[in-house]
Amino acid sequence: MDDDIDIWLAAALAAADAARDVIRPFFRTAVPADQKADQSPVTIADRNAEMAMRAVLNQRCPGHGILGEEFGLERPRAALRWVLDPIDGTRAFITGRPTFGSLIGLLEGETPVLGIIDQPVTGERWVGVRGRPTVFTGFLGGRSGTRACPALAQAELSATSPEMFGAALPHFQRLAGQTRRNYWGGDCYAYGLLALGHIDVVAECGLKPWDWAALVPVVEGAGGRITDWSGQTLRSDGDGRVIAVGDPTLLHAVVAALMEGDAQLTA
Repeated sequence: MDDDIDIWLAAALAAADAARDVIRPFFRTAVPADQKADQSPVTIADRNAEMAMRAVLNQRCPGHGILGEEFGLERPRAALRWVLDPIDGTRAFITGRPTFGSLIGLLEGETPVLGIIDQPVTGERWVGVRGRPTVFTGFLGGRSGTRACPALAQAELSATSPEMFGAALPHFQRLAGQTRRNYWGGDCYAYGLLALGHIDVVAECGLKPWDWAALVPVVEGAGGRITDWSGQTLRSDGDGRVIAVGDPTLLHAVVAALMEGDAQLTA
C-alpha cells in the first residue's frame, strides 16, 4: 500500500503542477466568467485546469475513476476515485484575490487517502496522506501543524460567506457568538490556514465531495479533525455541512453550538 500511495502521490503532485501552469496566466487578467446552472461562476481557467489534471491522472492512473466539478465522473465503478476542484474559490479568483486553490483528493471507497491544496499564485502547497504528517511548502512562511485551543471562546472562526448557510445561518451565528472572532472568505485556503495553526474552526454548508475530499488528509495530518455538523465522517451522499477544527477537543462544543435544539438538523 505504501508503494502505491507514493505512486498516487506523485501523480497528484504532477496534476497540481499542471493546474498551476494553466491557472497562473489567467490571474488578474479580467478573465470573463459564465454562470452555471447553480448560479456559481466558472471561467476558462477552471475548465482548462481540470482538463489538464484529468490528462495527467488518466495517463498515470488509467484504472482510477475521476470526479471533477466541471466535467463530471469517469469510470464510476472504480474502487479508487480522484476528486478534483480546479479552482475552489472562483469568486476570489475572478476578483483578483489569492484566497483560492486547486484541490486534488483521492478516495478509496468513501475514505480520503490523500489530498492536496495548491495555491497556484503564491506557490503554497499542502500535501496530506492518510497516516502521515501534512507537509506544507511555500515562501510566505508558516509551519504545518494545528494549534492548541481547548476553549471555544478563544477560537478564531472562518467561513466562506453567509449566503452559503441559507436557513442554517442562525445556527452558524450561534456558533460565531461563542467564539473570539469570525472571518468571512477563504474557501479551501481557510482550511490550509487552519492546518498551519492560524484558524481554529471552519464551519460551512453546501460543500460537494470535490470541495472536501482533499481537505480531510490535510487537516487530519496536521493534527485537526474534519466531520459533518453532527461530528460524523463525511460521505459523498452527505448533506454538505462541514466542520474542521484544529484542536480536536473543540469538536464537541462546535457540534453542540451548531446542532442545539434543532431536530431538523439532527435528522
